[in-house]
Amino acid sequence: MGLFSFLSGSKDATPDESTSGHEGNGAVAAATPPAVPERDVTWSTIALEPDPEPVAAPAAEKSSWNLDTGALTAPPPAKPDVPVVGPPDPELTAAMQGPIIDVIKTVYDPEIPVDIYELGLIYKVDINDDRHVDIEMTLTAPACPVAGEMPGWVEDAARKVEGVRSAKATIVFDPPWDPSRMSDEARLALNML
Repeated sequence: MGLFSFLSGSKDATPDESTSGHEGNGAVAAATPPAVPERDVTWSTIALEPDPEPVAAPAAEKSSWNLDTGALTAPPPAKPDVPVVGPPDPELTAAMQGPIIDVIKTVYDPEIPVDIYELGLIYKVDINDDRHVDIEMTLTAPACPVAGEMPGWVEDAARKVEGVRSAKATIVFDPPWDPSRMSDEARLALNML
């Protein structure tokens, strides 16, 4: 049996009926697919009964999942210790910015022996009338190994100032940090003067 015979399903093909074109007149015999026996399909074997009524799970099973479907539709609960952040209060910012910067100067980048304020990593410190502190800061490099931890260090330091109710430090990369943002004190400590 040749390849054409195998693919066409013709079991009795002879070499002169092949597609090689070297034997016979080179004509390709029309292949007829093998007949497929018809099946008698009836629906009498399929039971068309309605689904049984759903059975309620025992109460113990439901409670083991600890599902609270009411939480899916209820509004999220208010967090009493996180104030609604309003616009910065210029008077409060002027009064409290100095002490906040002083405590931020206690936070150091572990790889550089200079505090992050003198490195120029703090871009903005705003205080609103709810005494919430917003701090915008950056990193010396986006791949800084303490990028996930440093904003928490800054927030913790800012909360130590008397009168501060809450603090949020946000990392921004616009404008990007460069060494020109360092203070003279930082340059001196790093022998860059």
